[in-house]
Amino acid sequence: MPLTDRQQAILDHLRAHIAAEGRPPTLAEIARAFGFRQARSAQKHLAALAAKGAIERVPGARGIRLREVEAAPHADASDAGPEVDAAGIDGAQLLTLPLLGRVAAGRPIDPQADYEGEVLLDRALFFPRPDYLLRVQGDSMRDDGIFDGDLIAVRRTPAAENHQIVVARLDGAITVKRLKQTRDRVLLMPRNPAHAPIEVPQDADFAIEGLYCGLVRRG
Repeated sequence: MPLTDRQQAILDHLRAHIAAEGRPPTLAEIARAFGFRQARSAQKHLAALAAKGAIERVPGARGIRLREVEAAPHADASDAGPEVDAAGIDGAQLLTLPLLGRVAAGRPIDPQADYEGEVLLDRALFFPRPDYLLRVQGDSMRDDGIFDGDLIAVRRTPAAENHQIVVARLDGAITVKRLKQTRDRVLLMPRNPAHAPIEVPQDADFAIEGLYCGLVRRG
């Protein structure tokens, strides 16, 4: 049976997480990634994927086994330069992404001004398909598995859904946070209790620059 768009997105997320981390995500991690309020919602989607033969459920907190593909090795970006060994990856599965580095505060992301080079990666690592990479500074997203020095893949878009991880510009500064929107407030939520949420003032120069699609951990 064909997968729904949401089921395909979750399957792509499972594949990317296994490729990047070497293990499947937990139900709580899937729920956070897709903005589900409860892990039970993630459980229902996994049950549907298992019923359609895309995955196999096995005992354990990370009891997910992909049936369609084998888990890929963890992707690393060498300190020697923004290149990843692509040996063994079919050319049709490669994705070349510009590395924009640490974006300067005071202006939107500029692909030409901030360009530092290109990184060759397996496109199965990411969902949705990203447009560029940024280097993370700080530990405010630690509990989402995003650490200082990681390269995050970003899809360029001016809009995002509630609870998604976004790259946002607030009064010139670029930050990576979870988006939380209520009836009268917009908050940029960190995933580290040492950092406070950022409330976006109504008169602020605020824009969503992109949507987080996955990461590459530096070796």
